Amino acid sequence: MTRLAFIGLGIMGLPMAKNLVAAGFEVAGYNRSRSKVDAFAAAGGRGADSVREAVRGAEVIVTMLPDSPDVEEVVLGDVLENAAEGALLIDCSSIRPEVSRRVAEEAAAKGIRALDAPVSGGEQGAIDGALSIMVGGAAADFESARPVLDAVGGTVVHVGPAGCGQTVKAANQLIVAGTIELVAEALVFLEAHGVDTAAAITVLAGGLAGNRILDRKAEAMAKREFTPGFRVELHHKDLGIVQSAARDAGVAIPLGAAVAQLMGALNAQGHGALDHGALLKIVEQLSGRGRGTE
Repeated sequence: MTRLAFIGLGIMGLPMAKNLVAAGFEVAGYNRSRSKVDAFAAAGGRGADSVREAVRGAEVIVTMLPDSPDVEEVVLGDVLENAAEGALLIDCSSIRPEVSRRVAEEAAAKGIRALDAPVSGGEQGAIDGALSIMVGGAAADFESARPVLDAVGGTVVHVGPAGCGQTVKAANQLIVAGTIELVAEALVFLEAHGVDTAAAITVLAGGLAGNRILDRKAEAMAKREFTPGFRVELHHKDLGIVQSAARDAGVAIPLGAAVAQLMGALNAQGHGALDHGALLKIVEQLSGRGRGTE
């Protein structure tokens, strides 16, 4: 499998597509914003003017789209209408599990194999080709996709049939949001007591409290630098998926529901384009402290 189409060259998709080119694949890339297509072409990929053009003749089609409606429109539309029979579709978007199952069913009806393969690791993980990828679909199709997935991921795991990848991603987003909120609370708490936060982050990261959020985001959060690696508006969307899926399964997520409310408030305040580490703003507001109260 060497001829690929990559649809969706955003914060995550563009570095992923670049890594596929670097791995030796022939990749045609498309994005609604032409500047992203041009950036991909400058990195050695082939820019396409439409989904139809990118998909035609591709053996593997990778999609990285913002939300369930985008996947329903693009994948169930132009992608499946123009993909060759026997092609392998790898949807890396983070969407509702039931939408992934529908995509798999409609793809199968057209003789196209489909996997839901959402990713975790943020922009830096995409740049480094070190994403964690949770894959739902048939085991044989997963094995066929391994060369592509291994080019963009460091941890690539088949987690079950169609939709299971999205379910695991929802759990991932639940844990990440909760951890960011606790790190934000810890930082505001430390600052209120006049502690050297840089030193505190170092020692906390070396103990049982150590986690990837402390390693990757705490320093920027402490500096109030919220350049997006993963936007608030997208995490707000993902937590909606978590709440819906938990309700469908009859599972209580009391802490998750609280964090979802905080993320929703941050988004409603107009901070949707900031990094999700901006949850610190909400903690500051609730504490009546700092720039978060402005």
